[in-house]
Amino acid sequence: MTRRGALLFAAMCVIWGVPYLMIRVAVRELAPVTLVFFRTGLAALLLIPFALYRGDLRPLRVLWLPLLAYSVVEVAVPWVLLARAETKLTSSLTGLLIAAVPLVGAVVVALTGDRERQGSRRWLGLLVGLGGVVALVGLDVSQVNGVALVEVFLVAVCYAVGPIILSRSLGGAPALGVVAASLVISALIYAPLAVTHLPGSTPSSHVVWSVVGLALVCTALAFLVFFALIGEVGPVRATVITYVNPAVAAVVGVAVLGEHVSAGMLVGFALILGGSVLATGRGPEPVAEP
Repeated sequence: MTRRGALLFAAMCVIWGVPYLMIRVAVRELAPVTLVFFRTGLAALLLIPFALYRGDLRPLRVLWLPLLAYSVVEVAVPWVLLARAETKLTSSLTGLLIAAVPLVGAVVVALTGDRERQGSRRWLGLLVGLGGVVALVGLDVSQVNGVALVEVFLVAVCYAVGPIILSRSLGGAPALGVVAASLVISALIYAPLAVTHLPGSTPSSHVVWSVVGLALVCTALAFLVFFALIGEVGPVRATVITYVNPAVAAVVGVAVLGEHVSAGMLVGFALILGGSVLATGRGPEPVAEP
């Protein structure tokens, strides 16, 4: 990896590791629907000019149906569920649970017709990862909100299904155009709800800066940096950040908010990462018989 690639990789690990902290702070004073509206709206205002200048929106006119599905599955639904979950869970635990996305993705791909099944290796990975999820929440199950856990699980499902829609139905579409358009669609969906859920008083400066950081840094800037990272190291190596972001979320939650990370959480996170590598990594190529 080049020095530029390493810098972009490190930047993405941090940029997509801190949103859990910012969401946790913002939902203390903002309703989840209001937070999602401001996050998507502000980010869209920044990205739409770039997309228009590059002409990345025109090809999407004939792809409106998969674009709508992608927007709902990848942005609109998971972001509001994530915000709702963080009203009851710590940012550290939420971030570590999101590490299970590759495991969910492996199951979804297998159920939707994967031609490269890896047999025992994949199922071993899924079992190891499932054990990690149990270890992650099992030791403190009496203190964990069940509804919030279901919401995080649904977020993981959405994050796993979104890229499948993107690759199968929007693979030839400009990436910047897809992201910008999905943010606009999500902002329009939540605009009416945000109006009816505005806070009764002016939010504190911590909340305001969290919203601005989520929108401009963790959304708009993040996608621009991620596209640059893909161009530098390729799409496969770029996805390795998925395994690092949850660890960053846990560290930031502990350092800034004083959240507690138990031994069970650390063991569970390690098992989830190991299971993800087994379940999603390519097995050895079959040797053709003479």
